Amino acid sequence: MNNKRASCRVSHSRRRGQPVERDFRQHHNQGVWREVQEERRQESIPRGVCLSMCPIRELQDREAQNLLHRFEVLSGTERERWPRADPSGVVKEYARPAAGKDSTRPSDLRPPAVLLKTVFYLVDNIAASPTLRPWTEVYDFVFDRLRSVRQDMIIQRVSGADCVAVLERTVRFLIYASYRLCGEPLRLYDPRINDTHLQESLSWLLECYTSGKHPNQEEFQALGLLYNLGSSRATQHTMELPERIRSSPVMHLALSVSRAFMERNPVRLLRLAHSLDFLQSCALHRHLETCRRDLLLIYSHGHSSKNCRFPLHKLAHILALDVPLTNQLCQAHGVEVRGDYVVFSKTSFTEPEAGKLQCAHFHDLVDRKQRDLTVGSIIHGCT
Repeated sequence: MNNKRASCRVSHSRRRGQPVERDFRQHHNQGVWREVQEERRQESIPRGVCLSMCPIRELQDREAQNLLHRFEVLSGTERERWPRADPSGVVKEYARPAAGKDSTRPSDLRPPAVLLKTVFYLVDNIAASPTLRPWTEVYDFVFDRLRSVRQDMIIQRVSGADCVAVLERTVRFLIYASYRLCGEPLRLYDPRINDTHLQESLSWLLECYTSGKHPNQEEFQALGLLYNLGSSRATQHTMELPERIRSSPVMHLALSVSRAFMERNPVRLLRLAHSLDFLQSCALHRHLETCRRDLLLIYSHGHSSKNCRFPLHKLAHILALDVPLTNQLCQAHGVEVRGDYVVFSKTSFTEPEAGKLQCAHFHDLVDRKQRDLTVGSIIHGCT
């Protein structure tokens, strides 16, 4: 009888253990399956083997078709009918994906280390070159080749430190270009195209920051916020950052500028702008025209009186402009200037005619911060 009860207990315990054992096998098999799937996915990702900045096949094709950029031509052959390529200076150009064209051939793809080396070459030898002019052409060349670098990274699904290093320099270059080329003819520089690529590169970079620690994260979180002042998406992203990042000095300043912009407090914004470094000011500069316009509008209502005389030099200081430019800005907005004083009137304020104010003429606040900074030091972040 006792033996019977014991066998029943064993039997029941085995039945109770069967589902647990089955679940364990199931989860174990799922884990193995995920590992197999990941291995297959990794095997299907193309891995570049091109160790030069430009695949040899493209170099030969472009040389044969006389499609080399003048920055890529071998010195001494410029005047020849078919200039020869400089192997150390030719960089893979961006090519749109086309039907029937294999863009995943390993021999045409550069591995991450070569991509980073290419970016350093573009910054140090092209963008920062004191002899290559005009800079609109320099920008066009570097912009295209950086786009090709990002294309290779996307195809190979590059991530990690090399990816971050490439994207950080790309974002700095595009922010600097948005300031330096402001006001250039549309055929030479399109701010909307630059903005599109800047936003894409910045979003990719901020996504990279979600894994691991990165020494420049605070810098680029601040640049993203300053460049996108007034964007609810950028503000929400900032509010979701860890406290250690939001409380850093650079982020605290950027948040203060953002708050002043959202509250339409141009006086405080312009005062805070003096504390920004050069590249931060480049990110902010596209908002300065709106900020100064708002200030004149607010003053036109707040100081609207026939007997009120506002010192012109004081207004110039608030606007972070010199006196002649302040005078020009006032006239464009219908604000009367009498000698050394400004007479505000809420009925006289007007919006300037299209094209009357050239943003590039009002860059004093940013210009004086560049001082002895070189293009290379700006893009590499050595400021």
